[in-house]
Amino acid sequence: MSVTQFDPLGLRFFEDAVTRLMSEPRTNRPWSPAVDISETEDALILHADLPGVEMKNIDIRLENETLTIQGQRSFEKDDQAKGYHRIERQYGNFVRAFSVPATIEVDKVSAEYRNGVLAVTLPKKEAAKPRQVKVEVK
Repeated sequence: MSVTQFDPLGLRFFEDAVTRLMSEPRTNRPWSPAVDISETEDALILHADLPGVEMKNIDIRLENETLTIQGQRSFEKDDQAKGYHRIERQYGNFVRAFSVPATIEVDKVSAEYRNGVLAVTLPKKEAAKPRQVKVEVK
């Protein structure tokens, strides 16, 4: 007769299920890349961290004063790896949407992708740029 430990709440089953869930790659689950937005006198600049995402899998749209960045990072299983001990990076589809002011030059928006960072530059219209006015004292 073998001796087994009694687990009245089924915690071992729950622990095994959570461990299995955390060790499987998170594919086809939405994730959200980190984004920084800064402003200069001439433009708004958005930087999104997208390491491991190919440029062909990134779609950038500006419609109705909304900037949308969407794409996908695929999980590439290594055939020589016997198994994963930990998978913390997220995979699958992502979508981020940002409201942009009407003072943006829509025709001059540009994007650059380098070293896993997407930079989207949203130039301001001339009327929105700060101006310095000299005031005369009489």
